[in-house]
Amino acid sequence: MKIIDQGHEIISLPDNLLQVIETAGRTCYKSEDKITPDSAAGFVQRMRDRGHHAMIEFADIIVRFTTNRGVTHELVRHRLFSFAQESTRYVRYDGKMEFIRPCWWEDSSHEQRAIWETAMGETETRYLELLKSGWRPEQAREVLPNSLKTEIVVKGNIREWRHMFALRCSKKAHPQIRALMLPLLAKLQKRLPVVFDDLVF
Repeated sequence: MKIIDQGHEIISLPDNLLQVIETAGRTCYKSEDKITPDSAAGFVQRMRDRGHHAMIEFADIIVRFTTNRGVTHELVRHRLFSFAQESTRYVRYDGKMEFIRPCWWEDSSHEQRAIWETAMGETETRYLELLKSGWRPEQAREVLPNSLKTEIVVKGNIREWRHMFALRCSKKAHPQIRALMLPLLAKLQKRLPVVFDDLVF
């Protein structure tokens, strides 16, 4: 059994993302003649501030998350995204099973941590016993908990990412998904401030 922290990896964030949005948006106004090498950022910020968010749907970002299965149950509710998730039906966890450390771990007592670690260890033991007994991974997965580590690739346009952050970075969000999303938002705010810097939580 191995306990790991959740995280993210940006797979695709095109360098010309703002230019793509500007090209699409200026079609509405037939103002393509105003495109310059440095006009995209200002144009996108004006679209954002005016609420003309249909234009930011023209740019996609793809991110791979390593998190727990409980978090992915919430992620896939954002139905306008595309998802590719590690499958407990086909993946055979007969090596070291990985579990995601809860983000409230440091605030937990020694006893609480021990209870959780014991439960995860017991899960791994029972899963392996079921595989050994002849059950296929798709059958043995019935004993797997929400804390099981999984990877999920998420693709969405900027409008949907903004919606995701608005819901999942809120103080009302589940702590584990909030802890996953806040670092990604901070990274995107540095890379694309005109798109994300108005989102403050």
